[in-house]
Amino acid sequence: MIKRNISSFGRGNNPGIVAGLKDPWHRTIGRRHSVIGKVCARAILLFAMTCLIGHAAGAETLQPVNAAYLGRSPDPATDPAGLGFDGASQAIDDDNTTGQFVGQRFLLKDARLPADGDLPAAFRALTGEGQRLILVDLPAKDLRDLADLPEAKGVTLFNVRATDDELRGADCRPNILHTAPSRAMLADALIEYLIAKKWPNIFLVVGPTDADRAYAAAIKQSIAKFRARLAAEKAWTFDPGAKRSDSGHYAVAAQVAEFTQGVSYDILIVADEDAQFGDYLSYATSLPRPVAGTQGLVPAAWSRPHDEWGASQLQNRFRHRFNRPMEARDYAAWLAVRAVGEGATRTASTEPERIAAYVRGDQFQLPGYKGEPLSFRPWDGQMRQAILLSDSHVLVSVSPQTGFLHPTTGLDTLGQDRPESRCHAR
Repeated sequence: MIKRNISSFGRGNNPGIVAGLKDPWHRTIGRRHSVIGKVCARAILLFAMTCLIGHAAGAETLQPVNAAYLGRSPDPATDPAGLGFDGASQAIDDDNTTGQFVGQRFLLKDARLPADGDLPAAFRALTGEGQRLILVDLPAKDLRDLADLPEAKGVTLFNVRATDDELRGADCRPNILHTAPSRAMLADALIEYLIAKKWPNIFLVVGPTDADRAYAAAIKQSIAKFRARLAAEKAWTFDPGAKRSDSGHYAVAAQVAEFTQGVSYDILIVADEDAQFGDYLSYATSLPRPVAGTQGLVPAAWSRPHDEWGASQLQNRFRHRFNRPMEARDYAAWLAVRAVGEGATRTASTEPERIAAYVRGDQFQLPGYKGEPLSFRPWDGQMRQAILLSDSHVLVSVSPQTGFLHPTTGLDTLGQDRPESRCHAR
C-alpha cells in the first residue's frame, strides 16, 4: 500500500492533489494571491518613487554652505596633483554626511590657478561671488598680500600651507586662521620629545635656503625654551648630486662622516625643507646617532603611519578615494573645511559671519583624530593641535609630551603662548 501511494504520487496520479488543482476554491485562492502580488509590487514601486522624489526634493531644500579653495596647482614633478585640495574635498564629503540630517549642503569652489595665474584677480572673483570662507594654499607673502586686499574685509582666510612664525607674530592678520602648524610648534614638539628621552645635546645642520634658516631659527628658539643644549651648528655646503652616479653613495657617505666628525651630541637635527640633502644623513654620521627634523624623525601635523584615535578611518577613506596617502597639507585643508562644517552644524546657520564667529570662539572644538580636540588660539589664530613624531613607517610619539604642563591646555606648550605672542592685530 505504501509503495503504491508513493508510486501514484510520483506519477502525478494522487487523487487529492489532482482534485485540489481542479477545485474552484483553490482557483479562487490562486487568483487572490496573484492580485495581492500585483498590489504589493505596485506598492513597493510607489514607495520607491516616493523616496526618490522625497530625496530629490530634500536635496533642493538643503541650505548651501559655501567655501572656496585658492592656490596654485602643485608641481607634478614633486607633488601629487591634488595635494591639499584632495583633503578639502574629503572634508566636504565628511561634512555632507552629517549636513544632510540638519538641512545643510556643503560646497567647495575650486579656484586653483596655474603658476602664472593672477591671484588678486582670482580672489576678487571669489569675493564677488559671495565667498567669505576661503582656504588659501599659498606661501606666506602671497597670503599676506591677499589678506590686505580691500576685498578681504569680512572674509575668513584659512591658511593651510604656510608655517612661517611671523604670520602668527608681528605679521599676523586678524582675518587669517591657521590650520597648518607653525615652525615653532613643530620645533617645540620635537625638542619636548628629546628632553623627555634625555637627549638634550643637539647637533644642528642647516641647509642653504631661507626656509632652512627659518626652520633652524625655530629649533634654536625651542632649544632655549626647553633648556636643551646646542652642541654644534653647521651649514651644509656639499652637493649630493654625486649620489646619482655609479657608487656615488660611497662619496656621499664619506662627506657626511667627515662633516659630522669632532662633535659630541645626542641627536642630529637637520633643517632641509626642500629635501635636497637631509635624507643622506641617516646611517652615515661619524657617530651612531639618530637624525631628526625635516628628515629622519619628522614632526608634522599628519603622517602616513598614524592610525591611533580612529585615524585609520580617515586614512582609509582618503586612500580609497584618491589612491594615495594623506599628507600634512591635505590634513590642514581637511581641518579647515571640517571647521566650517562644525561651525555650520553647531550654529544651525549657513551665514559665513556666524560660522566664522563660532569657529573663533571658546565653545568650538573639533575632533581631529589626534586625541585632544582642536581649537583656535584667540591671540594669533593658530589652531591648537597635537604634533606627530614619525618616520615614513612608524609613529614614534605624539607631542605635547607627558610632564610638560600648562595652566590651560598642554597643546599650548607647542608654539607661541599668549604671553610670548607678538601678534597685536587681533
